[in-house]
Amino acid sequence: MKGSRGFWLLLLGALALGLAIYAGLHERRGADAALQRATQEAAVPTVAVVHPSASSPSDELVLPGSARAYTDAPIYARASGYLKKWYVDIGTRVTQGQLLAEIETPELDQQLRQARAELETARANMTMAQTTAERWQTLLRRDAVSRQETDEKISDYNAKRTIVESNLANVKRLEDLQSFQKIIAPFDGIITARNTDVGALIDAGAGGQARELFRLSATKKLRVFVSVPQAYAQAARPGTPTTITLEENPSKVYRGTLARTSTALDPNARTMLSEVEMDNPNGEVLPGAYVVVRLQVGRETRGLTIPANTLLFRAEGLQVAVVRDGRAVLVPVTLGRDYGRSVEVVAGLQPTDAVILDPADSLVSGAPVRVRQTAPTTPPAPGAKPVAR
Repeated sequence: MKGSRGFWLLLLGALALGLAIYAGLHERRGADAALQRATQEAAVPTVAVVHPSASSPSDELVLPGSARAYTDAPIYARASGYLKKWYVDIGTRVTQGQLLAEIETPELDQQLRQARAELETARANMTMAQTTAERWQTLLRRDAVSRQETDEKISDYNAKRTIVESNLANVKRLEDLQSFQKIIAPFDGIITARNTDVGALIDAGAGGQARELFRLSATKKLRVFVSVPQAYAQAARPGTPTTITLEENPSKVYRGTLARTSTALDPNARTMLSEVEMDNPNGEVLPGAYVVVRLQVGRETRGLTIPANTLLFRAEGLQVAVVRDGRAVLVPVTLGRDYGRSVEVVAGLQPTDAVILDPADSLVSGAPVRVRQTAPTTPPAPGAKPVAR
């Protein structure tokens, strides 16, 4: 009886021990499975995605520009001498034909007096030669002189007449030079420089020792020169309206029109020189000012816009990572225009693609990913300001 009871106690102890061991093993397997699942989940990167947006049919191209007077001319003297008097100074508004200064030309005056005296002498000699030739022609009809002698007198008269014409032309030339004693404004404008004073020696012409007396600028209309990047050169067409602002007063907007382009690119900067015309009736924009020009340029094709931080630079070329069926897929793309914080994609993407933001450099195609959230759709390009490169 005692032996049977001991057997059952031993059996119950063995069963209890087996159950305890089984429970421990089961719990350990569950913990291992949970740990394995957690490890696998941790190995799958969590990513944020964004959907591409359609690009705008036009871009606002923002470019630095330089304002220039519509007409700007240095005023030189056409006659040498000494400055007698000047009538205008810097900042003076002048009209076409207005007297700016006067020059004393004593040497020119003396040359003109001498030329006039030589002209009178030549005219007297011509009159005498004419009278002699006519007299000899009369004598020839009476056979009082020979034909040869008469021809000589006629030739002498013709020579004297040629001398008169030459002297007359010289007098006219000197009179024209004397008229240049008065410096006249060639067009309406503002005197922006005066480089002479009373008594200064004046040299005629625009080279050598000569220097400009004044500089005259027409400022009621301005030319604004900008350099359009190569990517926009075809889209920058004459007649396109523009807006112009000054950095010191950006709230004041001036209107202009793209008037002409050079139709050629600078081989160094890869830009095209273009000219914008703008009215400046009150002279608010000064010639030489730095301005900001905004030009609306159209585009022939529309692409998709994505953030710049979605791009992957790989040896295979430029790529982006998109999420398809829970896995990352690397897609090659072709870029259009660069807006700085965003870029235009003209090939390789669809509007429905979920593009991964800030993809890891180690990301490979086919790797599983978990989408944390969808970032706001990329803003379209209308407000974007393309970077001039």
